[in-house]
Amino acid sequence: MEAHETHETIHEVAHHDHHEEHAHKEGKASRNKKIAVLISVLAALLAIIEASGKSAQNTSLSANIHANDLWAFYQAKHIRSTMLRTSADMLELAAPPSEAIAKKAGDWRATASRYDSEPETGEGRKELAAKAKAEEAKRDKALSAYHMFEYGAAALQIAIVLASASVVTGMLALSFVAGGLGAVGIAFGLLGWLAPTLIHL
Repeated sequence: MEAHETHETIHEVAHHDHHEEHAHKEGKASRNKKIAVLISVLAALLAIIEASGKSAQNTSLSANIHANDLWAFYQAKHIRSTMLRTSADMLELAAPPSEAIAKKAGDWRATASRYDSEPETGEGRKELAAKAKAEEAKRDKALSAYHMFEYGAAALQIAIVLASASVVTGMLALSFVAGGLGAVGIAFGLLGWLAPTLIHL
């Protein structure tokens, strides 16, 4: 082989290698762009799910405080009702029977009965207990949603880390695992929004 043929062969090989390297770099850059888009989408979903989790946590705390207030009001009504009934019994036992004593004892018992149930104002013990139980149900649902959002956020955070590692290491498998974990995170987020009490973890 002559010198100029050798030179041409070296040039062709180098040129071929340059094209392959350029194609490889373009393919890698294209793959990295797709992974970057995946990371951006996962980060956006993470922000939404974390905000929803915070909202659910605040709802849970607020409902718990409201339920406690209602139960305290219920307890106060119970104490007042018991005191009025006891006072009416003591008045009737201690004083000689009369119309005034009977009227006073009757008034106290009527007030005690009103404390037990007062549909007009919704502030009888029966109504307060129903409201408190509704607030507890709201609290429990919001707390379940909060846990679903927390699991979803954790899955999305791990997915972002794996997708980032995929770019650095060039291991394409990590990006697929990241996509799968992202789907799991989205599923937990949807459970938090649509059916927080469906599963208990």
